[in-house]
Amino acid sequence: MSKIVWDQVGERVYETGVDHGVLYIPNNNGIYVTGVAWNGLTTVTESPSGAESNAQYADNMKYLNLISAEQFAATLEAFTYPREFQQFDGLATPTPGVSVGQQNRKPFGLSYRTLKGNDVQGQKYGYKIHLVYGLTAAPSERANTTVNDSPEAMPLSWALDATPVPVPNLDPSAHLIIDSTDVDSVPLAALEQILYGATGVDPRLPMPGEILAMFESGVTVVTPLHPAYNAGTHVITIPTVVGVEYQVGGETVPAGAFTITDDVIVTAVPTPGHVFASDIDDDWAYEF
Repeated sequence: MSKIVWDQVGERVYETGVDHGVLYIPNNNGIYVTGVAWNGLTTVTESPSGAESNAQYADNMKYLNLISAEQFAATLEAFTYPREFQQFDGLATPTPGVSVGQQNRKPFGLSYRTLKGNDVQGQKYGYKIHLVYGLTAAPSERANTTVNDSPEAMPLSWALDATPVPVPNLDPSAHLIIDSTDVDSVPLAALEQILYGATGVDPRLPMPGEILAMFESGVTVVTPLHPAYNAGTHVITIPTVVGVEYQVGGETVPAGAFTITDDVIVTAVPTPGHVFASDIDDDWAYEF
């Protein structure tokens, strides 16, 4: 053992800022297949609740403490929001440019990044990527004020609540945090390619099981093969590629012959522990 020393050079760590906001849109199976940039993000205030002590008494004494379940909640503030967020904010668009409020609020996914600094590298020290699943946005107040001699952009705010998703070998959770200063750079780069997209790779939000596999077992770069199509018989032949899963409408399609009855888009998705190289095609459209 050695004596504790406080505030050594390089150990004065702090967190600041928020950027790289991304909204993730789920398909009908709850898989977050599409990501769009959330510009104008100003604040994400995490406000978890629960984890409260509930004392139990027996034999005229405090016997034990039961801890209530912890829930993730947050308040998101921004100057604007993606057009795609309207469906999650209780707005329907029956025709372009016309929105109808008080509609069903759907769940969505979110990622954002906070900066991590220290006394040597400043804000270049690192960052944390926050991934949140099963979010719903509550309506919030918006103050429309007159333009005056001290104009300000109208701040927008949403109260967010989350529903946990399964995490292998752990309790369900709605919030994952990846610290760039603690993880290996190779799976981190692979995860960022998945989250933010690349040339030929659409952004998406992977589930916790896939993320844990990437950092526990590493990642393998794979290249999906182009499915063959016979326009005369309307048969698509799905190839077999280790580390690649082919989907139509969010549903997995097994390798082999697949007959279509309408126009379809076949999408290739890397399986856990695999990632696509950049500059490759991962979806193909076929006309019936």
